[in-house]
Amino acid sequence: MYQLCPSILSADFNRLGEQIKILEKEGIEWLHIDVMDGDFVPSISFGMPVIKSIRKESKMFFDVHLMVTEPERYIRDFVECGADSITVHAEACEDLERTIEQIREAGVKVGISIKPATPVNDISHMLQDVDMVLIMTVQPGFGGQKYMDECTEKIKEVRELIEAENLDVDVQVDGGINDETMETVLTAGANLLVAGSYVFKGNLEKNVKHAKEQMDEIIRKID
Repeated sequence: MYQLCPSILSADFNRLGEQIKILEKEGIEWLHIDVMDGDFVPSISFGMPVIKSIRKESKMFFDVHLMVTEPERYIRDFVECGADSITVHAEACEDLERTIEQIREAGVKVGISIKPATPVNDISHMLQDVDMVLIMTVQPGFGGQKYMDECTEKIKEVRELIEAENLDVDVQVDGGINDETMETVLTAGANLLVAGSYVFKGNLEKNVKHAKEQMDEIIRKID
């Protein structure tokens, strides 16, 4: 399953509802929602009230990425406001195994993320317990950054480990996705691509059409 996952961090919040409707009209199924606390990452984004308000109007899969310290404090709240999947950072959890259990017990899909400097080996023992691994290919906390080429090997490594264990786990990539980097990450083994400014900067409708066409063309080549 391949998905383009637009990140509302780059949306125009004055037109958020309208832009979500455009995404749905263009066949987007996953919405990536970056929650930042100003502690784990320097920036602050938004929280439960925003997710709850857009949940009423959208049937998309809400892919909630918690860039927060001690995310286990908020799991139940994010599930109640509409998350379909919760991704936590390995670096942010005091007890990663227990946090993953809590997400699973809350009845939503489980994702685990690592920053560019964190080795895959730190989470390799957890792959059988999650639905998705999110490889950050920029420093988390800010939109519009350039893709870090050294992260390509990490995408390959995660995909190889998943296949070696015959697991049904998605590989998501977040950071610097555009026309130049899309083929790199798809070829390396990613199947879920988070896109922020690439999709939202300029004409949203045209950008989504273009991005989906690009993805389809690359996937045909890979397959």
